[in-house]
Amino acid sequence: MRNLPYARQDISQDDVDAVVRVLRSDWLTQGPVIGQFEDAVAAYCGARYASAVCNATAALHLACRALDLGAGDLLWTSPNTFVASANCALYCGASVDFVDIDPRTYNLSVDELATKLVRAEKIGRLPKIVVAVHFAGQPCDMEAIGALARRYGFAVIEDASHAIGARESMAAVGSCSHSDVTVFSFHPVKILTTGEGGMLLTNRAEIDAKVKLLRSHGITRDPSLMDEPSHGPWYYQQTELGYNYRITDIQAALGLSQLARLDAFVGRRRMLARNYDLLCGGLPIVLPYQQANVQPSWHLYVVRVPGDGRRTRNEVVANLRENGILVNVHYIPVHTQPYYRKLGFQVGDFPEAERYYDEAISLPMFFGLSEADQDRVAGQLRNILS
Repeated sequence: MRNLPYARQDISQDDVDAVVRVLRSDWLTQGPVIGQFEDAVAAYCGARYASAVCNATAALHLACRALDLGAGDLLWTSPNTFVASANCALYCGASVDFVDIDPRTYNLSVDELATKLVRAEKIGRLPKIVVAVHFAGQPCDMEAIGALARRYGFAVIEDASHAIGARESMAAVGSCSHSDVTVFSFHPVKILTTGEGGMLLTNRAEIDAKVKLLRSHGITRDPSLMDEPSHGPWYYQQTELGYNYRITDIQAALGLSQLARLDAFVGRRRMLARNYDLLCGGLPIVLPYQQANVQPSWHLYVVRVPGDGRRTRNEVVANLRENGILVNVHYIPVHTQPYYRKLGFQVGDFPEAERYYDEAISLPMFFGLSEADQDRVAGQLRNILS
């Protein structure tokens, strides 16, 4: 029986044709397809500006730079995320702290955030940025986080690497209705892929301009931004210390083609999630919680194996993988990583995230997953847990 991955891309003939058209064109990078991709994603999400970059990690870094995060500043995020959500602060010379997660959604807890902000205000150590991670494709409570941002004066980055196509209170994730910046990931295991790639969306013109400058070495060819007259059509100036965070037209063509199927991708995932709910409803596991006012994009379908002594999470994972069901675990709490322990964090600092990690399993979830595949997953779970 074939191995069943936890995630994989879905590439159509239209995707292949779109990439081939670019390969046969005059522009493989820094060409027109990148702008077309940016405009299409911005329009889909309802944001004013979009900047495509080489990956979501670069997008997070650029967002922090554009928001002027630096030495002496503080960024808060969730411990239940990939390390990039925190590392972006360290790249800027700032410090990191975490806010424990909600025990139902596994997103950053708004109650914990509010409590921590009260304490931070008293000691004069408020965050400059909060990175709200939309874990598994379920949006955080952005209206509440946005209200706290206005009250306490911090900027908000939505790490929506899992959540393109999701909605909260009918607003598309990426509209930046309650945030300064939204970041998407287009890695192959994500909902929409460009191979590697990411995008940063904002409604603020100054952020967009800064990001577009920084993603390409801090170099401009715009005479209005230079400190002396242009020497000629070849001339450019470096006005900032930037990076080579560019995406190629090849990748953008794949992303633009995939975007045409985004609603189908997300619709299929929602159907698969409902089917998992039915198939696994009677098993001694905790199924994902869905908030009433959100429409998740279901990048991940995470179940929890309660630590009641019947079977440990590790035993269930081992059994599934031995039977060709290549489940995964998302995420190891960032504060428990060796690098972050060297910064002073300890196991026990964020108990809800640690408790979640001890029990979590990401079941297979991708567009090409069949109902028969889901029957296989649920049947094997039933065998293990019975």
